[in-house]
Amino acid sequence: MCGINGFISHHPNIEMQKVLCDMNNAIIHRGPDQDGFFEDNSSNCKIGMAMRRLSIIDLNLGKQPIFTEDKQKVVIFNGEIYNFKVLKNDLEKKGIEFVTNSDTEVIVKLYECYGIKAFSMLDGMFAFSIYDKTLNKVLIARDFFGEKPLYYTKTNDSFIWASELKSIIKVLPVKPSINARSLNLFLQLTYIPAPYTIYDNIHKLESNHYIEFDCSNFEFEIHEIEQKHKDYSEISKLEATKITHDLIQDSINSRSISDVSLGTFLSGGVDSSIISLCLAQQSSTKIETFSIGFDKKSFDETEKSRTVAKLINSNHHEFIISEKDLTTNINEIILNFDEPFADSSALASYIVSSKTKEFVKVALTGDGGDEVFGGYNKYYMGRLNDKYINLIPKTLHNTFSSTISKVLNTNEDNRGGRFKINKLLKSINYEGDFYYNIISLGFYENEIREILKRNKYVENSLSFYKDKIGNHNKNLTDFRNIDKMISLEGDMIVKVDRTSMLTSLECRAPFLNKEIWNFTSQLPEDFLIKGWDKKHILKESFKKYFPKDFLNKPKKGFGVPVGDWLRGNLKNELLLYVDKIFIEDQNIFHFETIWNLVNNHLEGKIDNTFKVWTFFCFQKWYRESYEK
Repeated sequence: MCGINGFISHHPNIEMQKVLCDMNNAIIHRGPDQDGFFEDNSSNCKIGMAMRRLSIIDLNLGKQPIFTEDKQKVVIFNGEIYNFKVLKNDLEKKGIEFVTNSDTEVIVKLYECYGIKAFSMLDGMFAFSIYDKTLNKVLIARDFFGEKPLYYTKTNDSFIWASELKSIIKVLPVKPSINARSLNLFLQLTYIPAPYTIYDNIHKLESNHYIEFDCSNFEFEIHEIEQKHKDYSEISKLEATKITHDLIQDSINSRSISDVSLGTFLSGGVDSSIISLCLAQQSSTKIETFSIGFDKKSFDETEKSRTVAKLINSNHHEFIISEKDLTTNINEIILNFDEPFADSSALASYIVSSKTKEFVKVALTGDGGDEVFGGYNKYYMGRLNDKYINLIPKTLHNTFSSTISKVLNTNEDNRGGRFKINKLLKSINYEGDFYYNIISLGFYENEIREILKRNKYVENSLSFYKDKIGNHNKNLTDFRNIDKMISLEGDMIVKVDRTSMLTSLECRAPFLNKEIWNFTSQLPEDFLIKGWDKKHILKESFKKYFPKDFLNKPKKGFGVPVGDWLRGNLKNELLLYVDKIFIEDQNIFHFETIWNLVNNHLEGKIDNTFKVWTFFCFQKWYRESYEK
């Protein structure tokens, strides 16, 4: 696990070593153990690549960069390749020799043997760049789900890429301006998915894609990595149950390969409980499990994690945290994302990562289980939307929905039944965009139009994704594909990567396995959600190991009471961000609309937690980025 950086320049006098050092130093938290550098002159430009390493596999010999034997190809790499031993064995049978035991060397020698076809053969989380002198090209790739980040930008005389935005911003002569579409995406979603970033002309490489940069003409193209899929169609429910069990066991086995200490996050939910159980079954010694609880009981679920820890006989570590614990590092956590990011559960993710890092260097997580196996409540809502619009005429809905929504409004941060019904009612859509309304966790588009100045508002900011996925927004498969492209890549994975790497902890997610995704994507939908039973096939595959009905207990998730904080110890800072002079100088928001939104929340008239928190996170980022 590392962070990578790269720089290609037309300038013959560029101090490449200094540039790479500056970029590396910006992400030292991603790899505190080692650094590595590579420089070369091509016929048309200077090429530099660098990395920071968190040593997990082959601690002594895995230092990067790593070359092929003829020194014509070189790689820097961030992540883990879980099938590297199998790939290495196949290459050795072809007569290829290795000088390390690292997965990094497997990448460059697999590429040497198969070219870009090698990228689809990798099972893992990765972002890497290969300089191929024979082609005078740099190839930069990102994994299937986008677990590892990759940013890039091209100017007239340079091409830059990095694991985090801060490395790129560090070496640009001028900070770019805010991208209007990205601003709208953030306010709607509470995060910014690939290929966008908050800045003009800086992009995220989409998951399962690679950049082909030609140093000869200083141009690049982006290609999707072609994947080969095994056929799982026409299998029975019994076969699917067994395959689910075996695929997950295999994935956990591959993702537990490590030369350092390893444990699991255990929240007590279905996903983390199954991950912890399987790791315990595969381990010859007690495994380490970690959970956090909250002193606010409505957010606390530690009892469930204790049940599983006792069942699997783990060395269980439980950390009960308070508002003070969560808010102590709030600036560091929020600003480390380098662009606006308003998933409040990032605060809890950071705490559990920092506590876990005191005991182990790698943690397995249950991330991705909901997307892969159909576990979100929002997946029910597609059915509900179709039934609703068939029963209730649009004119009647428009007449009474706003009134009912006001009745359902609460005045405190309580995400119970009234909140969920209100969310569903506000998301009803007669034009087919219902699911995009459901994943809008901040403002709806009509609300964004009201709060933003005209030059900052972009109509239908989600159009890129709607065009890419096509006119599909009807069934569970569609919803899961939208989530994989938008919320999984843009929110869930980002949250875990940035918060864990900020503490120098590596997190691995066994459910984020492209073979498992391929498998579940071919199953009949009622294997995943049977009636109202979410993640049905997953629970059927593992229910024999748990107490009766344990896997059917409701899960709250990593809720954080930010709505209370905004009325409490964050109130003074929030008021700075709605100061009339500040808002008018900023020239982004309409003062009156924003002030009413914030004031209603502060006075307890309406709970606007998600909207105000989204606004707060943007303003905190903006002030740090443009006012200091």
